[in-house]
Amino acid sequence: MFPNTTFDYNSLYGKLRPYLNKVYIAQFDGVCSTDILVFPQSSHISNKFIAYRFLSPDFVSFASQRVSGVQHPRVSWKDIGQFSLYLPPLSEQQRIVTKIEEFFTRLDAGVEALKKIKVQLKRYRQAVLKYAFEGKLTEKWREAHKDELEPASVLPERIKAERKKQLGNKYKEPPPVDASKLYELPKGWAQATLAEIAEIVLGQSPPSSTYNKDHHGLPFYQGKAEFGSFYPTPQQWCSSPKKIVQKNDVLISVRAPVGPTNICPDISCIGRGLAAIRPLGEINSFFLLYLLRAAEHEIAGKGTGTTFDAITGEQLRSFDFPLPPLPEQERITEEIERHFSVADEVEQIIDQSLKRAQGLRQSILKQAFEGKLVPQDPNDEPAEKLLERIKAEKARIEEEKKAKKVTSRKGKKKGG
Repeated sequence: MFPNTTFDYNSLYGKLRPYLNKVYIAQFDGVCSTDILVFPQSSHISNKFIAYRFLSPDFVSFASQRVSGVQHPRVSWKDIGQFSLYLPPLSEQQRIVTKIEEFFTRLDAGVEALKKIKVQLKRYRQAVLKYAFEGKLTEKWREAHKDELEPASVLPERIKAERKKQLGNKYKEPPPVDASKLYELPKGWAQATLAEIAEIVLGQSPPSSTYNKDHHGLPFYQGKAEFGSFYPTPQQWCSSPKKIVQKNDVLISVRAPVGPTNICPDISCIGRGLAAIRPLGEINSFFLLYLLRAAEHEIAGKGTGTTFDAITGEQLRSFDFPLPPLPEQERITEEIERHFSVADEVEQIIDQSLKRAQGLRQSILKQAFEGKLVPQDPNDEPAEKLLERIKAEKARIEEEKKAKKVTSRKGKKKGG
């Protein structure tokens, strides 16, 4: 017989990293590793009762304080076997388990519903971005201001003239708009490429010796790990930067995963995982940020590579999109943020509710094992008798083990 063989409804407790709270009721036969403690099915104690007891905060704390080992902290049965608990009669154990599972089922249903709402909020934000860049969010506003708006087609031409004047012979003509990809544009909007309205700055990693964690030099951004809602969080600094980006440049990940975007909070430097898109002329940075987020899947689809997806500077330059006049860019940004703020508030409430659900789960377990979850039944057999039977059975098992050892020794002597 395997020493760690499990049978139906055995309780399993993971003694490796006990703070992770790994408890399971086996629903099938199997073999466990030595890092699993197996509690066989008993006629005296409900294994589900034991399993839920292991999940209780006081037991988790007790076990976590008695670990040994640094890289692989474990707790031994010798240590957790000293945990003191109240043991109710078997019938009350079963009532407690039934009530716990009744409450947990309701909690699980509520948590699942909240998670579904979070998914719906994500879709809602995507829909807001889609409608924004189809001109639907500002349809009434645009109609009310139609006589005040300069056609957006003027913007790229004005930017082009200014760039030619600044760069002279270094000026590079932007790629033309893809004629096969024509948008149904609202009146006054134009179709443009990133090269027409922005400068692309590709990152280049500086020598590793220039990285430091002492905040000397400029914040250094490398990729997606630093991306937040709007602004990236610096994790390293660079004292000899090669590629410097400016405040309000739009950052985009050009290596897998391609696409996520941020606004650069201040003068910084970027590594090869990022590119900066610097709006030129009358282009709103946050409008461009939301535009790129709306087109995230399309941009990611341009990524190519053998070991990982990446997008080139030329692919970014040729990306085209619908462009409204500057006042409408600002209005679109306001509308997006207004809709997103509502979604953010709802999501915050959901996150708080999920956190409360976890606290309520722990509270249910606490009350259960303090005898406050179900009423006691005077007709139940007293727990003292249950303990006497458990002790008697334990003593019987110990005697059987001793007898087997004696028989085994005698057999070895005869064989020798």
